[in-house]
Amino acid sequence: MPEGLVLLVNVVRALVRTAVFLVRNIVPVSVLSVLGWLGVQFGWPVPVLVLALVVLALSVWVLVDRRSFVRWVARPARARWRLVFVYRRDWQPVLVTAGLTKVHKGREYLPSLVRVRCGPTSDRVLVKMLKGQAPDAWEQVAVNLAHGFGATLVRVRDGDRPGRIWLEFVRRDALAVPLPALPVPDAADVDLSGVEIGRQEDGSPWRLRLLGTHVLIAGATGAGKGSVIWSTIRALLPLMLGGLVEVWAIDPKRMELSFGRALFERYGRYSSDPKGGMVELLEAAAEDMNARAELFAGVTRSFTPSHEHPFRVIVVDELAFLTAYCPERDLRKRAESALAVLTSQGRSVGYCVIGAQQDARKEVNNLRNLFPDRIALRLDEDEQVDMVLGDGARDRGAFADQISSIPQIGAGVGFVRLEASPDPVRVRAAYVCDADIRAMVALGLPELDIEGAA
Repeated sequence: MPEGLVLLVNVVRALVRTAVFLVRNIVPVSVLSVLGWLGVQFGWPVPVLVLALVVLALSVWVLVDRRSFVRWVARPARARWRLVFVYRRDWQPVLVTAGLTKVHKGREYLPSLVRVRCGPTSDRVLVKMLKGQAPDAWEQVAVNLAHGFGATLVRVRDGDRPGRIWLEFVRRDALAVPLPALPVPDAADVDLSGVEIGRQEDGSPWRLRLLGTHVLIAGATGAGKGSVIWSTIRALLPLMLGGLVEVWAIDPKRMELSFGRALFERYGRYSSDPKGGMVELLEAAAEDMNARAELFAGVTRSFTPSHEHPFRVIVVDELAFLTAYCPERDLRKRAESALAVLTSQGRSVGYCVIGAQQDARKEVNNLRNLFPDRIALRLDEDEQVDMVLGDGARDRGAFADQISSIPQIGAGVGFVRLEASPDPVRVRAAYVCDADIRAMVALGLPELDIEGAA
């Protein structure tokens, strides 16, 4: 190629790169240009004075309304900084190493960075994939991307349109510190379609749906299943006291739920006598549910709690004991039959079953598909994640098998799939201690001796 033509190509490339740089950095370039023009026209003390006034105005803004300042100034500035000095700087070498680029006829094709959004603990990077590329190609190299950009982990989310994905780079664990018990809400603030029981990773409230569903909680020993159960009961307490909600509790261990048994409408614990205990309570719930369904048939298709027909929550701690481990075979069959009736027919007439178990295998609980909403706390094996949350959940970032076994760090931490999105969301349930439960019992039954009731 002639030297003149090579020189022309290089000049054109330099002009294009300069134009792209100016467009990408239009705001800082414009600000610097204006300050430089003021300095040339009126002397350099003028731009210095302007900068001082801007700093003063921003300081006042922070003092008056810090939240809006963070939203409109701090986060966009941080996002711009991380876009330029973290992601764009290392974008090509990281993607080449991870195998996400393609070379065709000697030309390298690179996925495009579209946008970066910064949160308190994570960054969301919008990426335009190559033609013919699928999200699972990025899911398979998520660990490479995390190490390449200095994040603790990366999750792949669907983008705003086909051909785009969001990469969620988690910088630090926002749920590493235990959450104290949430305040008991006012009755008017309790919504059975989403009771607040903890926090999501982005800092927003974790609301658990109860009306029109059943909930399965799976987690190894010490994973924090009690935190989810007691936080749910605490959120329901105002409606329980008002007679609009009843909690029926089954406690095979006789240790977890017995501490607040005075709060429950009915309480069942393990007994070798089939006439009195957990199975009898389940069968009674199934019988009452059938009677309510017969009463509502042809009258209404939706349920609204009332004093005559309260919303009933059947809490079963150690669900696997009833379905697999109970030594009496007849009791196992009766319990499984009652649970099948409740979980298959109870949602529309105001019944919700909350079951907690340690083992996620289907042979331990073959009714798990009748629980629409599932929570995966710390699990022992990676394949158990998909058993609880559904196929592909772990590939989409639900690393429940990697949650810390240290109680102060990992108890109550888990993953859920919310109704509005198929992507798993990391959450942490608030910790309700013994003193909190005693206070709940005292609030509901102040005339009782609390130590005796517990």
